[in-house]
Amino acid sequence: MNETTLTAKHISRTAALGVTVLCATLFVALATVVTLHHGLPLPLDRSMHVWSVRHRPALAVSLARGITATGTGVFPYACAVAAGLIAGRDTRGRICAVVGAVGFLALGQAARSGLLHLIGRPRPATADWATHASGFAFPSGHATTSALMAGLLAWAIAGRARPALAHAGCVLLVSWAIAVGLSRVYLGVHWPSDVLGGWLFALAWLGLGAVLIPLCRATARRG
Repeated sequence: MNETTLTAKHISRTAALGVTVLCATLFVALATVVTLHHGLPLPLDRSMHVWSVRHRPALAVSLARGITATGTGVFPYACAVAAGLIAGRDTRGRICAVVGAVGFLALGQAARSGLLHLIGRPRPATADWATHASGFAFPSGHATTSALMAGLLAWAIAGRARPALAHAGCVLLVSWAIAVGLSRVYLGVHWPSDVLGGWLFALAWLGLGAVLIPLCRATARRG
């Protein structure tokens, strides 16, 4: 491995660490504000929620429900499997990548669930809901899961596709994850700060993976 490659990898790991620290810090700050407000909506939460409730034509609601459905259930794990299959270069590599991607997603969801119950923020009033929801609100599960899925698929595509195709794919994936998060606000089942918290948590988790996975690989090779 030449010096240029080593330098590029070092820069990449440093950037990933920076993203992890920044997003984790912002998440903790937001979670602290939500907790200190006893779960009550923040000023921007209330105004965006009211706008969403007042602007719900039937077609828009149907579209939002379709988008929001892709952020939960079997679909996220199917995407994680797809990411592993894309990333792997042979049968053994694909199996390892699939297991790693699914495990990464599952651990992220477990960590988010723990924080969800620890913070215990209530959702908006059920009278304002335009879809089914359950459990506490912060951080949003759909926002977190869709962002993690987008990150896993972007990682897989970036390693296999041509730069132009990889860039286009990443833009589409990020746009989709944003749409899933916003659909939760539009359908009235989450405050905007719940969605922002989900995005920050997902970015911190993805950044942590980007830092730790290469280190684990290097340790395994040395062993």
